[in-house]
Amino acid sequence: MNSFEELVSARKEWINTVLRPWCQRSRRADLLKAEPDWLDIAGKISPDKTLWLWAWSRFPELIHESLGIEETSPVTVELHDGRRFRGFPDARKSLRGQLFIWSSDEGTEIAGEIGPFSIDEITAVRRC
Repeated sequence: MNSFEELVSARKEWINTVLRPWCQRSRRADLLKAEPDWLDIAGKISPDKTLWLWAWSRFPELIHESLGIEETSPVTVELHDGRRFRGFPDARKSLRGQLFIWSSDEGTEIAGEIGPFSIDEITAVRRC
């Protein structure tokens, strides 16, 4: 590299071709290991805005690219064991690779929190 522009370009390419895909496929344990050093790895940006956002982006219907976990639409969360849960994601409570949703029983109208669901045990998230 001979110029600052080339350095910036190479850094952006590394983020898009190495770092972001790593977050999208890594297990929660590895993401947790990376979190304390994230400012040194990714640059001076919060892990919530990159590491965890990119990790959750493996479920595109769950996230808003600039805001994080999308709370305004109900989702169905499907787990590896076949169980399914429906509700609204709780972005404030869903931290460090664990998802919480708010659901209500239509028959009894009782609302409550469901979760946490580890990012590792989720196979799919679909908007309802």
